[in-house]
Amino acid sequence: MDQFLFFLVAFLAVASAVYFVFARNPLYAILSLIVTMFSIAGMYILLNAQFLAIIQIIVYAGAIMVLFLYILMMLNLNKGDESKKNNTLKFVGVFTAGILLVGVLGVFRGVQDKHIVVENVDRGIGLTKNLGRLLFNEYVLPFELASILILAGIVGAVLIGKKDL
Repeated sequence: MDQFLFFLVAFLAVASAVYFVFARNPLYAILSLIVTMFSIAGMYILLNAQFLAIIQIIVYAGAIMVLFLYILMMLNLNKGDESKKNNTLKFVGVFTAGILLVGVLGVFRGVQDKHIVVENVDRGIGLTKNLGRLLFNEYVLPFELASILILAGIVGAVLIGKKDL
């Protein structure tokens, strides 16, 4: 069942990434990139890396894609501009992806049906509970110093941005 879900999410990621490359409308391209980011987060969840999945959703699908949408709306791109563009780079990208696919298929063909039995696997690796315990016990001083540094950067950015303070 896990393997079926992984292949389903992987197919969704690849299909939305291909749609991103060939989309004529920039808004649809960005929305398909958001779907790609969510499906990558789904793959992280299936690999028992919940922290990476949450960071993927918050940072990439949340913040960066909202920034892309904001820039797109500020630029006010017209549909007529896309038809003037050359499709050469898209075909080069598809050709490169095809070469990568051939390489991956060659690797899978070289691998025989060798079943690896994994014993003594710690299922707690990748859980946010273990990460939080490690972060707030062993690495509490660097964590607090990093938060003070980020706070200083935010205050500096506000002071630079506001000239009337």
